[in-house]
Amino acid sequence: MNPDDDLPPTDAAAALRLIEDQRSATARRLVPDARLLYWPWGVAWLVGFGLFFLRFSPGDRELLRLPVWLPLTVLFALLLTAGVIQAVVNTRAYGQVIGDSALRGRWYGCAWALGSVSVYAGLGRISEHLPDDLAGLVWSATAVGLTGALEMAGGAIWLDRDLFRLGVWISVINLAGAIAGPGWHALVVAVAGGGGILVAGTIARRRQRHRR
Repeated sequence: MNPDDDLPPTDAAAALRLIEDQRSATARRLVPDARLLYWPWGVAWLVGFGLFFLRFSPGDRELLRLPVWLPLTVLFALLLTAGVIQAVVNTRAYGQVIGDSALRGRWYGCAWALGSVSVYAGLGRISEHLPDDLAGLVWSATAVGLTGALEMAGGAIWLDRDLFRLGVWISVINLAGAIAGPGWHALVVAVAGGGGILVAGTIARRRQRHRR
């Protein structure tokens, strides 16, 4: 080992390169790969809502013969998997972060959890009085609408334009799907929603690479 390796650089350019290398290494360690935060959710929406459309198509048609319970089961399983992946990625990346950023993250997580539970509790009391097709539309449109609103809130909290724009997109396509009606909503959310999340993850990843 050369003892000179531990000495600070004497040249200003070398010092700047060392600082930049350290900054890039820190960013790689603290900023998770955007694809891991977006793509699991995009796949969940694309596959889960896609199965809903195939099984419960407009006009009570059945484009693909599936058990009634399968689309919802697959959607919940994929959403749970996406949630676990995001939790693990965020814990590894931000587990050592303290201060205002960590507090914002915890409060934002509480907003997701409590907001979802309270909304779904209300839906459970309402949907039992609706026809099956309208009950499904109310559940899916409310869940997607809540997601869009919270994504916009997250973008506002962290001044993340990509996240805010994704929330706007999800809200717009959810409105379009709800107006189109039962069956069509699932198709719109699967293709435009799931596909939009996959595209957003790809764009966010490219920007991460550009910043580094």
